[in-house]
Parts: sequence; structure tokens; C-alpha cells
Amino acid sequence: MREVDMSLRTPLGRVRGLGSAKSGTHHWWMQKVTAVALIPLTVWFVASMVQMTHATFEVALNWLSSPIPAILMILFVTTGLYHLKLGLQVIIEDYVHGEGAKTIIQMLITFGCILVAVAAVFSILKVAI
Repeated sequence: MREVDMSLRTPLGRVRGLGSAKSGTHHWWMQKVTAVALIPLTVWFVASMVQMTHATFEVALNWLSSPIPAILMILFVTTGLYHLKLGLQVIIEDYVHGEGAKTIIQMLITFGCILVAVAAVFSILKVAI
């Protein structure tokens, strides 16, 4: 006699080991984790920029050349861009209905965020090293 599967998963989801929403829980958690991480990083960034309002170029350059500000700036930029990518992904999934358009826009957002992150990290490291 065959066992009755009382799971809410689709047959394909059972084969892949995924729920009905695929990776929604992980995505939701990452959105929350990056939001929490951005709170102290944003406070640090705003406080640092307020302190630099009357600084000369050389003072700002020396400040970013220090290890702690450089590391915190890299964390701020990369975490912010990852949080942006996650948020835009949800918007695209909710409001773009064509599968082809959805895929292309998601790819553009991902590549754009990666491009900006790499350029920002490169710039910060160029100043810091």
C-alpha cells in the first residue's frame, strides 16, 4: 500500500528538496541580517562624514588610508549593495510578470551591483594601500 504524502511541497519541490517558494526563507533572512548590519555601519558612516565636512583632501585621504575606516567602508558598501540587490529582487519578482523580462532585469541588477561593488572595493583599496 502506498503512503500518502501530506507535505505541501510540489512533486518537483520534493525532488529538489525545496519548498513552494524555493529559497524564500534564506532570502528573507539575508534581507533582515543585512538590514541589522547596516544600522551600525550607517551610523558610523554618517558620523564619519559629518566629521569630514571641513576636512581637507589630504586629511580625508589619510583617514581612509587607515585600516579600520577602510575595512568599515568596504563592509558598508558591500553590505549596502547586497541589501539593495535583495530588495530590488523582491520588487522585480512582485511587479514584473513576464518571465523573460524578469530574468533579464534580475541579471542586470545582479551584474550592476557586482560591478559597483568591485569598483568601490577597488577604489577603497587603492586609497588604503
